[in-house]
Amino acid sequence: MKNGYMEKVLDIDLDSGKIDTIDFPEIIKKQYIGGSGLAAWYLNKETDPAKIDPLDPDNRFVLLTGPVCGTPVYSSSRYEVCAKAPLTGIWGEANSGGKFAQDLKSAGYDGLILKNSAAHPVRIVIREDKVEIAHADQLAGRDTYEMGDLLNSEYGDKVNFVGIGPAGERTVPIAGVMNDGRDGRAAGRGGLGAVLGSKNVKAIVVLRGGHKTPIYDKEKLMESIREHAKKMKELPEGLREYGTAGVVTHNEKVGNFPIKNWAQGSWPEGAKKISGPTMKRTILTKRYRCGQCSIGCGRVVKINQGPYATPEGPGPEYETLAMLGANCLIDNLEAIAKGNELCNRYGLDTIATGSVIAFGMEAYDRGLITKNDTDGIALTWGNADAMIEMIRAIGEARGFGKVLGLGVREAAEIIGGNAHEFACHVKGMELPAHDPRSRFSNVVGFTTSNRGACHLNVFGMDFESGLVPPDGLGYDKDQDPHAVEGKAKFSIAMQNLMSVFDSLTACKFTVFGGVGVPALAHWLNCITGWEFDVDSLLKVGARAFTVKRLYNNRLGITRKDDVLPPRIARSAREDGGAKGWIPPQERLLNDYYRLRKWTEFGAPTPEALKELGIDI
Repeated sequence: MKNGYMEKVLDIDLDSGKIDTIDFPEIIKKQYIGGSGLAAWYLNKETDPAKIDPLDPDNRFVLLTGPVCGTPVYSSSRYEVCAKAPLTGIWGEANSGGKFAQDLKSAGYDGLILKNSAAHPVRIVIREDKVEIAHADQLAGRDTYEMGDLLNSEYGDKVNFVGIGPAGERTVPIAGVMNDGRDGRAAGRGGLGAVLGSKNVKAIVVLRGGHKTPIYDKEKLMESIREHAKKMKELPEGLREYGTAGVVTHNEKVGNFPIKNWAQGSWPEGAKKISGPTMKRTILTKRYRCGQCSIGCGRVVKINQGPYATPEGPGPEYETLAMLGANCLIDNLEAIAKGNELCNRYGLDTIATGSVIAFGMEAYDRGLITKNDTDGIALTWGNADAMIEMIRAIGEARGFGKVLGLGVREAAEIIGGNAHEFACHVKGMELPAHDPRSRFSNVVGFTTSNRGACHLNVFGMDFESGLVPPDGLGYDKDQDPHAVEGKAKFSIAMQNLMSVFDSLTACKFTVFGGVGVPALAHWLNCITGWEFDVDSLLKVGARAFTVKRLYNNRLGITRKDDVLPPRIARSAREDGGAKGWIPPQERLLNDYYRLRKWTEFGAPTPEALKELGIDI
């Protein structure tokens, strides 16, 4: 085995049942490392996205870890799933934490590729000495918690899995990929759970083995990690104490919060009711850590009784609190926690689910739909019971839930009228819970993200809120959230770094504990024996990001698609922390394309490809 890699990726043909292993050339690994970067190279090389429907058997499903996974590097138990996305019809990727990724490497594999489709529901069972495609009759129709319980009963405590709930089985376009059973970890965005559903794959089961990820210089790696532990102790305490829910009230205050389908600027009392401190005081039972995590931002909650009774399990993250809560004007924390549980069980992306329900509430409020359309559900603002019922309808693909489950772009087409004016998405992907009118790095991030609206591909908003950007990017102070000059340059630097994280499959939250480019390069070198420096590692990020853009260019994506939704692009907030701001997206896109060396239409130039060493 090469340092950092198990050198085996499962290559599974679900139609013929043939199971092989492949590996990627070392020169390609040095160029793309792993995770979604390596997947982007592979899918560009092996498929023609323009000839593939997302639910066709020809749409390959790629799951990859990176070389830091399975090592002592902080928060490195993550994996990436990639395919042409059912929700958007373009490049799709999502990542998740938990413990599945490190368990997969312990069984001796870096990842897997699924080709074609099975004739009936199956599970893939991965052991150190054997991989098989088995029937999934007992698992079919089960929610993800039930499936985890059944797999634990069958295989014991060494089992883990990636799988789909009923939404994925029904190929709902906002269905995510779930892992770790009742721990409820999710690779939620883009509808990649529907890809597994189209392939009749209910679960990818791994039995934890004894393989260790080989490390070139473990002593040097451990010395560096121990030294860096001092910085990790400086991590903002709120993230440990309250998890991601700790930023609810701050984001509401600065206008970086979705309220009433992005139409309202301020909601302070409501935000307090669904905040991290409120969760800690009322329904929190303990914290949760992903594999190899030094932060522990996960929340575990329990509601003992009442209409929203919920067994002990994963609590709602910030995005869920914002989208199922504030975006729908719901301030009942217990109802949001119940909605989160249902989304986990059905295997639904909570961001998209909250967005489509808020969109439905506005359509109902405007009279574009009535109870006759919604199967009797009164989709009124703040109606927690309606939110719960609609989650069930979406997860079961029935009634009006089937319409909303298509995502806001397609639902707006079906509803008609002026519904497209308040359908908040980019390239078909619903906006996450951060407002570009509040933090201009998200103007760049949302419009240029390869998978559609995404806060994680630039991840710059916290460095426009008082934190100094990560080491190695050339910044020594926080950024003005509404500055235009230099914003594209800053966003590109962050975008390249976040792309590195997606290739390493490491957690981006470690940047809050001082993990920057020098540390990542040093750790990667200790693990692999390679010789990356700051510039060459960021070049890997730029290369991976650009190859994903090429995938989208092959699908006809151009500048016309790099746009914010009308509500965000044209309407200023009337109150709150982002009052009066209109995103300068044209100026920022011009700067961005120029710095990336793309054409005015949003395609990488031959010069850009040559500089990055891209030959696809």
